[in-house]
Amino acid sequence: MTKRALVVVDIQNDYFPAGKWPLSGIEAAADNAARLIASARAAGDLVIHIRHEFATDDAPFFTPGSEGAQVHPKARNLAGEHVALKHQVNAFRGTDLKETLDRNGVTEVVICGAMSHMCIDAAARAASDFGYQVTVVHDACATRDLEFDGVHAPAAEVHAAFMAALGFAYATLRSTDEYLDASKIQPKVA
Repeated sequence: MTKRALVVVDIQNDYFPAGKWPLSGIEAAADNAARLIASARAAGDLVIHIRHEFATDDAPFFTPGSEGAQVHPKARNLAGEHVALKHQVNAFRGTDLKETLDRNGVTEVVICGAMSHMCIDAAARAASDFGYQVTVVHDACATRDLEFDGVHAPAAEVHAAFMAALGFAYATLRSTDEYLDASKIQPKVA
């Protein structure tokens, strides 16, 4: 029998409009993540929150101990829900994430959060490499515009490119509605 965990990656204050590193579409992504969290809780699935802090005070965002590094209220953990603190892009590196998943017998990992092109990509690839069945809920993820070698890539294109790559070999991709419909659990709307 499949045992599932929802891994909510870096939905933190600095990624929102008043923060130091705002992402395109973060409000909608966080709203969808909140629906996923409610569904996972209702199903009795393990919910794990990942919170990123850089190691030094001169970080561009997620400064240690800052309000910006705190989990946003839309995705806040309940008492008893595990929060893994990371200092690297990959949520498995230097954290107890894999140990927590394995201790709880998890075989399926559902991932949402930020940023699509960094921490979501890294977590999904690592989870797949560790042998978990991986689903990325694409509309519960957000990113930002990027630039490389004089080429500007809008956030929507960055997101699409990374989701396409993950969907090719690392994860099943679902929208929030598709995922919730497939899981047959609909959270109550407040």
